[in-house]
Amino acid sequence: MPAMLAAQFTGIPLSQSPAPQPSFRLGLRPWPAVRARSLAPRAAASTTAVSAKPAAAVVPPVADRTVVRIGLPSKGRMAEQTLNLLKSCQLLVRQLNPRQYTADIPLIPNLEVWFQRPKDIVRKLQSGDLDLGIVGFDIVSEYGKGNEDLVVVHDALEFGHCRLSLAVPKEGIFENINTLEDLLNMPEWTEERPLRVVTGFGYLGDKFLREKGFKHVRFLSADGALESYPPMGMADAIVDLVSSGTTLRENNLKEVEGGVVVESQATLVASRKSLHKRKGVLEITHELLERLEAHLRATAELMVTANMRGNSAEEVAERVLSQTSICGLQGPTISPVYCRRDGKVDVEYYAINVVVPQKLLYKSIQQLRSIGGSGVLVTKLTYIFDEETPRWRNLLSELGL
Repeated sequence: MPAMLAAQFTGIPLSQSPAPQPSFRLGLRPWPAVRARSLAPRAAASTTAVSAKPAAAVVPPVADRTVVRIGLPSKGRMAEQTLNLLKSCQLLVRQLNPRQYTADIPLIPNLEVWFQRPKDIVRKLQSGDLDLGIVGFDIVSEYGKGNEDLVVVHDALEFGHCRLSLAVPKEGIFENINTLEDLLNMPEWTEERPLRVVTGFGYLGDKFLREKGFKHVRFLSADGALESYPPMGMADAIVDLVSSGTTLRENNLKEVEGGVVVESQATLVASRKSLHKRKGVLEITHELLERLEAHLRATAELMVTANMRGNSAEEVAERVLSQTSICGLQGPTISPVYCRRDGKVDVEYYAINVVVPQKLLYKSIQQLRSIGGSGVLVTKLTYIFDEETPRWRNLLSELGL
């Protein structure tokens, strides 16, 4: 085997290899937008029976320390976007020395930041060295392996979007292979000549293909430049992270329909044991969740202010509420605009304040104009705090609190 082939054969034909641990369902978005969920194994539709029940994960006891620790990505775009999000939530991460791998957040005194590789964040959450972490859902899924101690507190931090997907060459024996079913039904794959798949996500890739009915697959492990393996004849397919698909196209590869293993973006993850037993973790998680939820919700909305003639606030409210795009969160805020006319203070206009989705801004302005609105102002929002954060309620339910 050429020296440049850093991959190793890590599996045997699926018909002979042991069944993987069952986990959450893949091939979909992580979970509904407001659900806090465990990564505990659960029943999933599968075309291959699981022959043995896996042993429960061994989680060490919570260490005897008082400080709460959160793991953040140590480098790359994910690290930059994580720090930017926290800064937008008024949570500035203070790192006294850029060479250090620890930092703090002054507004949360008992919280210590550890900068780690994403996969090490998941490992340290499981070992008890970290209590919280921000990491991609793909990494949580791959290295968490269904560990019931891992709880995804917030599954949609709105950055780091990608998908773990299966891709094959565009030409040769794969020229007419466009779906996962096409790939499954190819007669070429036998016990002696299995489908060779190179990936850095062996757990997820193996689990996915088992569930889809593949029996003869051999996995090769590699960390980078996976796109080069099929053209060089060292693999038949890859399972890799895809954002735009440009790299695949440049290497004459294509995704197959039905081949998305998991959709991913940045998530806030916590240790269930820490949430239950370490002092301060639940309270800090609540604050982080409140800030993140309020900020992320606000980024999708705008405050629109306009003046409108009317005989009363009620009459103006009737006109505003007749329009579908300008009803606001609970309803419009309407207040009198006082003008001086001929030496007298009088009310001729009413000011309307309403929150509208960014994507409906122009439609909202058109509707305001149609009912007499003028002098329209548009303002960005920083936070929208609900009476109670839905994800917090779901987290408490998940923890049985």
